[in-house]
Amino acid sequence: MIRGAVIAFQRYNLFDVTSTPFTGLENFRAVLAEDRFWTALRNTGTWVAVSLFFQFFLGFGLALLLRRHFRGRGFYQAWVFFPWAMSGFLIGLLWRWMFNGQFGVINDLLLKAGIIDERIGFLATPGWAMTSVIVANIWYGVTFFAIMIMAALQSVPRELYEAAAVDGASRLRQFWHVTLPHIRPTLALIVLLRIIWILNFPDLIYSMTGGGPAGSTDIITTFLIQQVIGGDYGRAGAVGLLILGLLLAFSVFYLNATRFEKAR
Repeated sequence: MIRGAVIAFQRYNLFDVTSTPFTGLENFRAVLAEDRFWTALRNTGTWVAVSLFFQFFLGFGLALLLRRHFRGRGFYQAWVFFPWAMSGFLIGLLWRWMFNGQFGVINDLLLKAGIIDERIGFLATPGWAMTSVIVANIWYGVTFFAIMIMAALQSVPRELYEAAAVDGASRLRQFWHVTLPHIRPTLALIVLLRIIWILNFPDLIYSMTGGGPAGSTDIITTFLIQQVIGGDYGRAGAVGLLILGLLLAFSVFYLNATRFEKAR
């Protein structure tokens, strides 16, 4: 980490490692002057916000359903948790095949259902490409919230529900006044962790689109990877420090806004 921070202030190019002079803030100025960086930053906001919203609420719903005892519950739990056992790069390849404009199963299903009249180049069209990678990320991340929220729900003492039922509280009021307050610190923490992980999750995008077409699915971490592939380690280090600073600033703001210490 320290070495990466030092490189951010050097002219460190893989094709000329014999001369790595310190250049101050030159790498940061070069990165911030690139339109691609600002496009990637805007895409990152969309990528994180939309993915997190659907992952959280779908995961919460699954956790509530799987908390109940029913026949075959273990099988459904295993099926829901299965994506989390796979690598992000492999998931990206699977969804890339599914979204393929020529032989992808998603196009095939939409055609048979009469929803579309001709095949869509999901990963070759800027608007559809971002939607496609977000859909894949939602499918992958729902599992995390389902696992964590299920664990949190199991920690709520049954005595609290029994006391609320005696007082005449409905299921909705029990959820609002017993369940949510008890698991709020856990929810605050896992949302923060997931925001950090989604932002630092270029695997799926890189294996599906490589950041294309025309940078429409670039996020800040795929932009960093492109600097590394281009051999410019100095700029890559600068982008890495910018990401670190952004996440630190957001984490401090988030924990204060959610009053995490007070909730805990």
